Amino acid sequence: MKLYYRRSGHGHPLIILHGLFGSSDNWHTLAKTFSQHYTVYLPDQRNHGQSPHSEDMNYEVLAEDLHEFIQEHHIGTPHIIGHSMGGKAAMNFAVRYPAALDKLIVVDIVPKAYPVHHDAILDGLHAIPLENLRSRSEADSLLTPFVPEADVRQFLLKNLGRDAEGRFQWKINLHAIDNNIEAMGAGMIFSGKHDGPALFIRGEKSNYYAPGDEDRIKAIFPNAEVVILDTGHWVQAEKPDEFARVVLSYLTR
Repeated sequence: MKLYYRRSGHGHPLIILHGLFGSSDNWHTLAKTFSQHYTVYLPDQRNHGQSPHSEDMNYEVLAEDLHEFIQEHHIGTPHIIGHSMGGKAAMNFAVRYPAALDKLIVVDIVPKAYPVHHDAILDGLHAIPLENLRSRSEADSLLTPFVPEADVRQFLLKNLGRDAEGRFQWKINLHAIDNNIEAMGAGMIFSGKHDGPALFIRGEKSNYYAPGDEDRIKAIFPNAEVVILDTGHWVQAEKPDEFARVVLSYLTR
């Protein structure tokens, strides 16, 4: 699958993978910082942003998409950062193709299965009648009962676009994501270990980590380090400057 992507900067390649319901746009500001030192690639993963849609949506195909992307653009052995769903895709890629990357950075996700917990978001997005929608503010009002957090609604509604006739449409493939939401919570698809350098950055207030998870990480990524920042799940959005310092310090050792 030919993924849409943005590229900036010069230097060793750095690929950044967004999370579920996200897109390359989410990393635009941090990419400016990282591009002072690296050639930064921001792909939209399948069924997100401007990349193609497909009914297939699981970590096997996401890892293969990344492998194809690296080969297609002759990227070599990049550093890879992945947040949430992007982190799970990056972990699976690292285990499947251990020699195909340099350093791995995983943001607030663990190599384990998670129960489905996006029901309210999916219900809220489905509750927005695109055929009759008049404005983004109306979409925000309709989404509020399902997603009370204003910042999360703002993030989700970045997925609203317009077709050639000016009618609202979803950029994400909402149908495929809904049909495959259990696969998005799956644990590791590929078995084995990745012995390369890895950094796991977690939010101290995030509910994506539980006691014992660092042992899970070390079992698959024995050379992993873990850094904790005073944030929730959206580590890079809540503390962007601190996040960038941690990432650059690790990558430039």
